Amino acid sequence: MLKVTDLKAGKYITIGGSPFEVLEYSHAKLGRGGAIVKTKLKNLKTGAVLEKNFKGQEKIEEASLNFKSSQFLYADDDNFYFMDQNNFNQFSIPKEIIGRNANFLKSGGTIEITFLYEKPINIKLPIKIDFKISETEPGVKGDTASAATKEAAIETGFRLQVPLFIKTGDIIRVDTRSGDYIERVTW
Repeated sequence: MLKVTDLKAGKYITIGGSPFEVLEYSHAKLGRGGAIVKTKLKNLKTGAVLEKNFKGQEKIEEASLNFKSSQFLYADDDNFYFMDQNNFNQFSIPKEIIGRNANFLKSGGTIEITFLYEKPINIKLPIKIDFKISETEPGVKGDTASAATKEAAIETGFRLQVPLFIKTGDIIRVDTRSGDYIERVTW
């Protein structure tokens, strides 16, 4: 058990059986009353962010989380399959846990998986990943009436807006948090 005053950004706690990451933490002392700790927490199962206040004397359960570097192997209709980089054991994670991150999983790519009591609950992708453009229309010169973008598909099938100069076969860098194009990668 942790004292509320031991909380810091980056700590992992359990509230109501769900694991949370402390994103922000501030300590406030009220006039005659006791201290209050204000936190911003991210639910590791759902990704929802909430603000929660604790009284200065409260105790909180520290989450028993493990993080494993794993390689994405393949997916089928219901599950995504990974290999633990340390012991080479293979395991699966249901599609519901992966969520929208499935758009950015490349075969052979390495990611960090969060385990709560040895059960996978979340995956953490790198913020930026490079992808090959698998399909896009050719850009029409002078077609700049709008923001000068067009739709393209990356190798995972995810579709996003890219600048007109991007063509099929180009390598681009994508922000996995938003799914936005960042830049073209030159080799």
